[in-house]
Amino acid sequence: MTPAAIAECFRRFKAENPQPTTELEYSSTFELLIAVILSAQATDKGVNKATRRLFPAANTPATILALGEDGLKEYIKTIGLYNSKAANILKTCQILIDDYHGEVPADRAALEKLPGVGRKTANVILNTAYRQPVMAVDTHIFRVANRTGIAPGKNVRAVEDSLMQRVPPEYLLDAHHWLILHGRYTCIARKPRCTACLISDLCDNPQLDD
Repeated sequence: MTPAAIAECFRRFKAENPQPTTELEYSSTFELLIAVILSAQATDKGVNKATRRLFPAANTPATILALGEDGLKEYIKTIGLYNSKAANILKTCQILIDDYHGEVPADRAALEKLPGVGRKTANVILNTAYRQPVMAVDTHIFRVANRTGIAPGKNVRAVEDSLMQRVPPEYLLDAHHWLILHGRYTCIARKPRCTACLISDLCDNPQLDD
């Protein structure tokens, strides 16, 4: 896809959805961190269902630690990999208390040292909570970037780097959310909804006969 076409894609995304955001429900940066850790290999809908019960009971590092591992598992047992996620969340809470006065750091290196937090999760926090122009590439964004030709790459990091270079600066702050929503609802994996797509005329791989 040409630079002009990429710019037009994001112009249309912005016109349709001027203030995109995550579909995870949260009311603090810490709640967002916990929700994103829980969202690995799980749907946002499933995570929200669990956190609607968890957060009223415990939504700080100290209160989640007070639940203990078994107590936390009771709230998140409907989510995949809940055993390892519970262990990681408790370790992360302890580190936040010990090293960051209970606050979530606004630094990628510090975030990636937290158990259960990788580059993608760190980027979600930096972008969504701290409004830094970074790109969290999940399976949806990886698919959209490659299929449309916006930013082809053989792996997640290659796509991230390409997007950072190819997305016009004025759209970079919200590009993560536009792309993920596009992949979740329009450019879906098995049968993309090309006839209903906002950018099908710009796409490198439209499937308008489907």
